[in-house]
Amino acid sequence: MTDFTSDIKQIPHNQTKVFDTLSDLNNLARFGEKLPTTSIKDLSFDRDSCRFKVDNVGSIALRIIEREPCKTIKLVSESSPIPFTCWIQLVGAGENETRLKLTVRADIPLLLKPMVAKPLEKGIGELANVLAALPY
Repeated sequence: MTDFTSDIKQIPHNQTKVFDTLSDLNNLARFGEKLPTTSIKDLSFDRDSCRFKVDNVGSIALRIIEREPCKTIKLVSESSPIPFTCWIQLVGAGENETRLKLTVRADIPLLLKPMVAKPLEKGIGELANVLAALPY
């Protein structure tokens, strides 16, 4: 297993509001226009899962398997070329300030690691930027 971690992002909103928004994936449907539509297509959401297609990767389905109120949202891939788990970690940094970090633990075959590590790191960073910029 290999871990990939985003930089810590600052969100100018209350930790509870950020958690409540991100822990119900239905809320992300209204922010779909913020995603890079050139590479991500066919988005669908419900409270606990989301599905989408990524160019040159294929279909991916994620499901929330754990919520630690105001702190952590844990997702697991249900459909993905490479199995992975993702954590959205939140830390309050003041009344209207939250810090966000994404961690992805992926089961990447040794021969594929050199090819997918950089694009995966880049994608995690971009996703963290999108989540930090949402209008909570």
